[in-house]
Amino acid sequence: MGDRLRPYRAKRDFGATPEPPPSEADAARAEPAARYVVQEHSARAMHWDLRLEHEGTLASWAVPKGIPPDPKRNHLAVRTEDHPLEYLDFEGDIPEGSYGAGTMRVWDRGTYELHKFRDDEVMVTFHGERLRGRYVLFCTGGKNWMIHRMDPPQDAEREPFPERIEPMLARTGPLPREDGRWAYEIKWDGVRAIGYGEGGRLRLASRNGRDITPRYPELRELGRALGSREAVLDGEVVAFAADGRPSFQRLQSRMHVTSDSAIRRLMRSEPVVYVIFDLLFLDGHSLLALEYAERRGRLLAMGLNGPAWQSPAHHLGDGAALLEATRAQGLEGIIAKRLDCPYTPGRRSPAWLKVKNVRRTDVVIGGWLAGEGNRSGRLGALVVGFYEDGALRYAGRVGTGFDARELERLGALLAARAREDSPFTGRRPPRQTRYVEPELVCGVEFSEWTQASTLRQPSYKGLRDDVAPESARGPAAE
Repeated sequence: MGDRLRPYRAKRDFGATPEPPPSEADAARAEPAARYVVQEHSARAMHWDLRLEHEGTLASWAVPKGIPPDPKRNHLAVRTEDHPLEYLDFEGDIPEGSYGAGTMRVWDRGTYELHKFRDDEVMVTFHGERLRGRYVLFCTGGKNWMIHRMDPPQDAEREPFPERIEPMLARTGPLPREDGRWAYEIKWDGVRAIGYGEGGRLRLASRNGRDITPRYPELRELGRALGSREAVLDGEVVAFAADGRPSFQRLQSRMHVTSDSAIRRLMRSEPVVYVIFDLLFLDGHSLLALEYAERRGRLLAMGLNGPAWQSPAHHLGDGAALLEATRAQGLEGIIAKRLDCPYTPGRRSPAWLKVKNVRRTDVVIGGWLAGEGNRSGRLGALVVGFYEDGALRYAGRVGTGFDARELERLGALLAARAREDSPFTGRRPPRQTRYVEPELVCGVEFSEWTQASTLRQPSYKGLRDDVAPESARGPAAE
């Protein structure tokens, strides 16, 4: 036993770590029923440690994504040093600077039947509090193994984890009449993001399916908070101003950055929060068909409130009072959601209503006009439109809402997309327009749509790379 535990001893200072030192006496009292433990290890990289009692020590593997619940998916399992039997009951915080620093908690324990134990293959049947069934671990090279569930899933109705769920969308409208059948939420001035939590890791996808995880590294810790739970979340990435109100302008500084060093710097100066308002999938089961009230209840029961994420409460009834409160605080408005509505991915549903204090929409940039005075020689106004029946329709000019840095950035983006002819169909923009490929989408605030489908008093609020140009549909989107 001493030889087999030499690597374990060599990696640890037992005066600094709470981990147990090996005990020859305890090994001699090994029980006849082979025991195992799975420990959730929140170290530098989140993983689960599987340990099997075998010949006086614990044969150990680090499993980055956890023990697979379904035979359709194998998970990597990295062979690590044998551990002493005392580790069967170990839980604690391993201090910084020690090997394996981080928090370790018992995730499952029990006994197992051994069917095979070779240098390159181990086959067992678990009888635990969580794990039940036959598994095989097999070596694929060096320390790398795979773990495979041989039995059907413990949950016979288990569904595969979804690769993508398109977000449900809201229509614009007034407060609903049947107030008691609706719930109300704050309308956050952020970017929509679907969060996929699996194996202690979080992936964020924008409204159009683009992976935006690298932009917001402070949100990755939500994956650790979810632990072994599999969940698909719906929410918005929001930046808050010093007064506590959402600020899309501050969020803009995070949305288009790709440099790792710049992202790390902005993470400190312009932090974001993931505001979670719906739960779409949980532990092998789709929740899309459930009513909003039940999905919301399950979300709140998860207790997802942390340093960079939160699940704010919703309000049952009395939408007028919440709308007035948001108006007093200078917020954009509220979202009304029917309590009995299912989640319909990709649809703009009448069961979700945007009730706005300020009207906003997304438009496509099809050109620009040169400025005058202090803007002479550079961008003066954007020429924008929306899609109708597959054609881009002119919707007016946007000449306010820019700061100097944004004018410079937009100028470079537009110059790279210059074209000779107009991308607009039907009504033409001003003759002086310099046309561009209709690839960029921006958000604008405005007072109303005219009868000619032109924006009145539009003000620029920032580019929206999470929105596809074809999704900007002008008055039809409302």
